[in-house]
Amino acid sequence: FLFRPVELVIYSWIYQNWRVVELPWNNPWVWFAAFLLTDLLYYWFHRISHESNIVWASHQVHHSSEDYNLSTALRQSAMQKYYSMFLYFLMAPFVPTPIFYVHQQFNLLYQFWIHTECIDTVGPLEYILNTPSHHRVHHGRNPYCIDKNYAGTLIIWDRLFNTFQAEGEKVVYGLVHPNTFWNPLYGQAVHYLYILGLVKQHKTVGDKVSAVVKGPGWGPGKPWTGLPGDVPQVEQPVRKYNSDLPLWANAYVVLHFLLVIATSSLVAPYKKEFGFLTGLGFVLFFVYSLTVFGALFDHRKYSSMMEFVRCVVCVAVAHHVRDTALFTLSFAGIVEIIFLASAALWGVLTLLQYNVHMITKKVN
Repeated sequence: FLFRPVELVIYSWIYQNWRVVELPWNNPWVWFAAFLLTDLLYYWFHRISHESNIVWASHQVHHSSEDYNLSTALRQSAMQKYYSMFLYFLMAPFVPTPIFYVHQQFNLLYQFWIHTECIDTVGPLEYILNTPSHHRVHHGRNPYCIDKNYAGTLIIWDRLFNTFQAEGEKVVYGLVHPNTFWNPLYGQAVHYLYILGLVKQHKTVGDKVSAVVKGPGWGPGKPWTGLPGDVPQVEQPVRKYNSDLPLWANAYVVLHFLLVIATSSLVAPYKKEFGFLTGLGFVLFFVYSLTVFGALFDHRKYSSMMEFVRCVVCVAVAHHVRDTALFTLSFAGIVEIIFLASAALWGVLTLLQYNVHMITKKVN
């Protein structure tokens, strides 16, 4: 929302100032070569993101889902693009910016449909293309799945660089050490905090640096990516992290999540008209809202107060923007009523929770 153009701006600057050849944009061979180069660079970035701890800290967000469906494709890191762009900059002296951007987006869109268990195999295309079967292996935490099938569009890179693995036993999805929380903000930061702990733990400068740049499985005396035997076996029966909420609370979170999505859709067309602080304010609202929803699902003690504060702020904002071009009077009015009722609900629940806490404290 705020920093999206950074990659294209830098890429365009490199192309404008450092290009070594001016290739014709309408030549089919140029487009085909750019497709192969984009896909090859994606393969290597993807491989690096599994074999370097600091890059894995961003990519692990995508792998944290214990389910495998189209929504998994949308579980993305906020930081990954700021690593991957440096590899794509290698194309900038040769490939025009529009051609690069088209292929980068195509590569990303292609990968959306392969996040599914609904498709088994696709016949002879399995030898050439990255398919749902191949990518299921990549998302598995079974020992045979670890560090395999990095392809974006073409699986030939994995076959060529000896990282290919066919689907075998039933794949169990997620991280080797699964997350036990729903907080999306913490999910983005958790592995960075883990790395910081490793750096503090190790004694020598060499080990501290290795903990950052080498693989997630590395340890003193181990190879770069760690030992295959260190990968834990999947325990049966498989237990996914789950936390139950009452039906009314589930319905409440769904309603407010839809309101967040609706607000995002309404705001997006006007983003170029916002100042930096206004744009940052909307980003913080979206992030805070999702964090509160995670806290509610995790049954955090402070979640009631967080949601009460969010609802009060939203009432004030909805009242303020009633007559602006962003929201119609009727929509803003409906939103204001919903958040007023929600603020009252969570205000009461917060007071009840506080009273219970004080009574318990006196008893103890």
